[in-house]
Amino acid sequence: MDFKVTKVYADENGDSRFEEIFFPLTDKGPIGSLSESVSVKELLFRIVPPTYDDFHNAPAKQFVILLDGGVEIETSLHEKRQFKTGEVLLMIDTKGKGHRTKNLEFAERRSLFITIE
Repeated sequence: MDFKVTKVYADENGDSRFEEIFFPLTDKGPIGSLSESVSVKELLFRIVPPTYDDFHNAPAKQFVILLDGGVEIETSLHEKRQFKTGEVLLMIDTKGKGHRTKNLEFAERRSLFITIE
C-alpha cells in the first residue's frame, strides 16, 4: 500500500509540471499503516480568501495539506488539475515560471504548509 502525493516542480526549462509520487506504507497492526518518517522544518497554518487567484512560485519547498475546500492548480504549460479536501501536495517549484492557484468554491480555504529542507 502507498500514500499518493502530487508534486509540482519546475523542469529544466523552468516550466511547472505535475508528478504523482508515492510513499510506501508498512502495516503496523491496530494503529494502521505508516510511511517512513520525513524530516520537516516548520508548520504554518493558512487561510486563503475566496478571491485568491494568483500565479506564483512556491515560497519554500513544502507539503500542502488541504483541510477544507478544493483548489485548482494550473502549471505554466496550462495543464490544470483539481484537488479536494484531504489531498496532499508537494510544492517544490520555488524557481522557474511558477503555477496558478485558485479556490474551487467562493469560500475561505484552510490548509497546512509543512516546509522541508
